[in-house]
Amino acid sequence: MSETTEAGTVRRLLQRQIMPLGKDDDVLALYVDPEEPRLDADKYEIGGNRAAKDLNNAAIRQTTSTGRSIHPEQIESRTALRVKSGERLSFGTYFNAFPASYWRRWTVVTDVQLTVEVSGRGATLVVYKSMANGRSQRVEAASTGAEAKGTFVFDLTLTPFIDGGWYWYDVVAGDDDAVIESAEWTAEVPADRAEHGTADICITTMNRPDFCAKLITQIGTDEVLSPYLDSVMVVEQGTKPVFESEFFPEAKAALGDRLRVIEQGNLGGSGGYARGQLESLRKGTATYALMMDDDVVCEPEGIIRAITFGDLARRPTIVGGHMFSLYAKSRLHSFGEIVQPWRFWWMTPLDGFSDWDLGARNLRSARWLHKRVDVDFNGWFMCLIPRQVLADIGLSLPLFIKWDDAEFGLRAKEAGYPTVTFPGAAVWHIPWTDKNDAVDWQAYFHVRNRFVAALLHSPYPRGGRLIREDLNHTIAHLVSMQYSTVEIRHQALEDVLAGPDGLHALLPTRLAEVNAHRKQFTDAQLHADRDDLPEVRRTKPPRKGKDIAEVPSRVSQLITAGLAPLRHFKAARPLSREYPEAEVRAMDAKWYRLASYDSAIVSMNDGTSAALYRRDPEKFRELVKKTTQLHEALRREWPRLAAEYREKLGEITSPEAWDETFRPWTEGDADE
Repeated sequence: MSETTEAGTVRRLLQRQIMPLGKDDDVLALYVDPEEPRLDADKYEIGGNRAAKDLNNAAIRQTTSTGRSIHPEQIESRTALRVKSGERLSFGTYFNAFPASYWRRWTVVTDVQLTVEVSGRGATLVVYKSMANGRSQRVEAASTGAEAKGTFVFDLTLTPFIDGGWYWYDVVAGDDDAVIESAEWTAEVPADRAEHGTADICITTMNRPDFCAKLITQIGTDEVLSPYLDSVMVVEQGTKPVFESEFFPEAKAALGDRLRVIEQGNLGGSGGYARGQLESLRKGTATYALMMDDDVVCEPEGIIRAITFGDLARRPTIVGGHMFSLYAKSRLHSFGEIVQPWRFWWMTPLDGFSDWDLGARNLRSARWLHKRVDVDFNGWFMCLIPRQVLADIGLSLPLFIKWDDAEFGLRAKEAGYPTVTFPGAAVWHIPWTDKNDAVDWQAYFHVRNRFVAALLHSPYPRGGRLIREDLNHTIAHLVSMQYSTVEIRHQALEDVLAGPDGLHALLPTRLAEVNAHRKQFTDAQLHADRDDLPEVRRTKPPRKGKDIAEVPSRVSQLITAGLAPLRHFKAARPLSREYPEAEVRAMDAKWYRLASYDSAIVSMNDGTSAALYRRDPEKFRELVKKTTQLHEALRREWPRLAAEYREKLGEITSPEAWDETFRPWTEGDADE
């Protein structure tokens, strides 16, 4: 939405006040805040060091909520909210505060205008801004006075937001209830930025027909979002297709010819997203391709905001959304992620926090959320990529899953295209914190793809700490009796050493081969019924009656790290061959605990099954030897491999290379 102004500029809508769809009270904290801000607990955090953060972590996370809330029936419409007489509500929240520092840093916008329509006599509206350290300042105020309705306009500069900070407004109702009918943040922008862009939404799905159908229905039925959609492409890779869902006809009716379902074999997330990227690039009618997972609920307004931000960015910019938990809807996964270069590991920056509950401690009460976070990449659960970027740097690497999004972000950054994880654009996603992805089949892809990405982008000789850290992790799995995990980690390193030429060829087959290989081992054979496994018996009771849940000191862990591998060379206790020595809950299954047993029943993180771990000294010797050899080979061959992977990157990620991979499904008619 834009309107013509003088001097060759137009006024564009950047953001509008919104309320949750369906009046969902589980997410209200992300839209409106009835609490007073409380900053005392983390007053030493911003600008502090990591040690201070660790000491203050518990205090910082402590809830500041007093239990005050609003009733969902106060929501008048998608854009309007009623404030009861005499009460005060703040719109300094995730979806309704204005992320001024992001607009200042990355876009052509220099000033914004806030226009608010309020009804109700005696209603007062107060505009605030915050600094990067979280301190807020009152900017301006207005009141309806004796009038029944008022429209207030505030002209606001973005100049003081170089390091961070937000704008927002609070509303205080007078003797009457106040209704905030609407609020819009607009800006004058160059006339050549008047028209908004459009997006091809690319959703990769596998055996989630109902979830996926509901998502595309949500996208297709939002009338405000509709003008921003060029197409919705669902890349179907499963055996339970989305078009067989009972919810699919509504999505089809809403989107019509703009909906495409593209069927192909299971090429993982990277294969599905690459197909969407390729189709969008070849079609050439959308400004952006938006990567989105199939197991999310989206905020449609967030898609519009991401496109608007991309339209006004100074240079072509990847715009990512945040992820909230679908099961605890006010919990933010991360405010932004980087790849730590020395370890070459993705992480939340050290001055940020993962898994932050905005329902317990909202935006105005968390100083660290006011400091702008600059990222290396954004997860492809919601990530808007300009078509120009795809044309310039290529498509996803053929990695199946894991590290495809991180590698793409690093590749784009090196080519001069930044990624911005943009506040106010988000989805609710099924969390992956309850998965065993460091132990199960996904461990292969974690290890292989991390090394591939490091060979391509690590600035350090031989990948910095990566080889040593991977060696340590492999030894930890060995002393935990997780032989299946170690076997597929070895498989991953062997594939890395084989070079980049086989990545496309492995894409459709490697998962089945990894699963078949690991199922030889009892630690990968899962039992849903505990009675399928023997009862616990031990020759001797635990030393001094120690409980498995006790956490050893740092010194004890270091001693265990030195001695445990030596113990695993020795013969196992005879009784442990027939009976497990302990039953270990998933949350307690740390290497320093498992290392002391000769056998154990270990439950899985998802709570559905358990496996029998059994120590095997002969297998341990074999795997220790191979672990040492593979890591030494990586250290020795790193310079050659890095040069080879970097030389082949453009070829491997090219549309032509992906064309060949997709050929089995493109030679016929693969569209629904």
